[in-house]
Amino acid sequence: MMFGLHPGKGGGMIVLITGGARSGKSTYAEARTLSLPGAPHYIATAEAGDDEMAARIAAHRARRGPPWQDREAPLDLVGALAATDGAGPRLVDCLTLWLSNLMFAERDLAAEAERLAGALATQASPVLLVTNEVGMGIVPENALARAFRDAAGRLNQRVAAMADEVQLVVSGYPLRVK
Repeated sequence: MMFGLHPGKGGGMIVLITGGARSGKSTYAEARTLSLPGAPHYIATAEAGDDEMAARIAAHRARRGPPWQDREAPLDLVGALAATDGAGPRLVDCLTLWLSNLMFAERDLAAEAERLAGALATQASPVLLVTNEVGMGIVPENALARAFRDAAGRLNQRVAAMADEVQLVVSGYPLRVK
């Protein structure tokens, strides 16, 4: 199945794919990226902080297999986008892990979000970004979790506003939002 593209300001299509945990976002995003012309690039933001996460990352890589070209970008997502622009479609998985990495590195989240938005506006090749929708539940009971939820909501809104398309994945099924 071929998915349509409509270039954004920089010429490359920007697609935001959101949903809950284990909703099928990544599987949908991978299929969508593979349907596009060119060598697909997987920009991973996860870090293997423990054995369980290392096993998840390894299983994810094994499941994807060829022809993906992997690039790790736990903090420098803008640099990874710059390095891969023009080389084929890119899948960023995921913005919420990137955001948590930035929080733990004590980076300026608003400034990083603006850097990302600036980079996305200039991309020549398609970028599909996976993110978690974290604002549909109860208000978290601790300040760190509330700060993360608020920052994720603001980041998702910023990227969605400039995206050519937004998909909400629910139980494995994409619903076009924009």
